[in-house]
Amino acid sequence: MAIRQELGATGVLELVIDAPPVNAVGIADLAELARVVEGVAERPDVSVVLLRGEGRGFIGGGDVKEVQRLEGFEGILGQVTGSTDLTVGIHRCAVPVVAAVHRYCIGLGVLVAGVCDVVVTDEGCTFVLAEVDNGATGGAVQAMGLMPDKRLRQAMFTCEPVLGRELATYGTVVAVPDEAAVLTEARRLAEVMASKPATVLRAAKQAVNASAQRDIEELYRAETALTLELNMRGDARAARETFVSGERRGYLSPRD
Repeated sequence: MAIRQELGATGVLELVIDAPPVNAVGIADLAELARVVEGVAERPDVSVVLLRGEGRGFIGGGDVKEVQRLEGFEGILGQVTGSTDLTVGIHRCAVPVVAAVHRYCIGLGVLVAGVCDVVVTDEGCTFVLAEVDNGATGGAVQAMGLMPDKRLRQAMFTCEPVLGRELATYGTVVAVPDEAAVLTEARRLAEVMASKPATVLRAAKQAVNASAQRDIEELYRAETALTLELNMRGDARAARETFVSGERRGYLSPRD
């Protein structure tokens, strides 16, 4: 399993994505992550969730090779269902969710970061909404948590990277100078949150969600209906083949 859990003495639960080489998240991993964040409601020992990626970057998107490998529409349906369950689960999680995002954050990774309560990233981190290059349409409602409308449209329609330092100007992320400091700052913020009265912290999460009034589940399902239509027509498979073949390597940092 590419997901592991590490619970600290203060109640900070670290969920670590470790799926080399780029942390592309498969259907089973999406289900496991969703199960854990939803289950926090019944875990008084958890005060804060910290989500991070091991290795080269945060999340390199959904596992497109798995989607292509599975018969019929099983792969795309699994990814759509899994990404819906995970992002809705994070948004509704009973406790705050902090994301430690380093080096790159692609496709599904942007959706996940967009629904976390706090995002810590390095200034040079690349955030790429790669859905159009993969024959997909969803993710706008989650990505709205990171960037304003017109910038989101540009990022989605071009699939060009948005840097962490730019997102910091919108106030949607905490940007640190380099990736080595990302996890340190994310852990510091998580520990500060975990020091607050547990019942008050959980109530505050509910209050903020109610005020934000962003129905991620309904809106994302409407978006992904177009993705499923593209797959039924056969238009999406060719786009994914191009992606898998390596022609989209420009998403990653030159160091990768």
